[in-house]
Amino acid sequence: MVLGKHILIDQSGVISTLKNESLDDVLRQAALAAGATVLDSNFHDFGEGCGCTGVIVLAESHISIHTWPEYNYAALDIFMCGDCDPELALAFLKTKFPQDVFAVTSVHRRPPVHSPVLGST
Repeated sequence: MVLGKHILIDQSGVISTLKNESLDDVLRQAALAAGATVLDSNFHDFGEGCGCTGVIVLAESHISIHTWPEYNYAALDIFMCGDCDPELALAFLKTKFPQDVFAVTSVHRRPPVHSPVLGST
C-alpha cells in the first residue's frame, strides 16, 4: 500500500540563486503542474550572499527547498499523495531550469511491514 511518493532532489544551477518571492512563484507553479492544491507558503531569506529556505504547504503534502548559492546548490523535496504526481512537478522544474543539474531519489511512502494498521505484529 503506497500512501504517497516522495522525491528528493539535489540540484545545481540557477534555482540555487533565487530568493523568496521567485522561489515561491516557481514552486507554486510546480505544485499546480502536478495537480496539487496550494494551501500556504513560508520562505525565509538568510541575507545577502546567503540562501533561503521555504515550504509550499499542499493539501496533498508539501514541496520544500533550502538553497546554498555559495555552493550553487539547492536541496528540494516534493512529497505528494492522492492523485497528484510529483514527477510532473519535477518535469516542470526541469523545463523551467533546463541548464540545471538534477540528481533525483524517489521513495514510495507506506506503513512499515509490521504496522498494526496492516494487521501484522
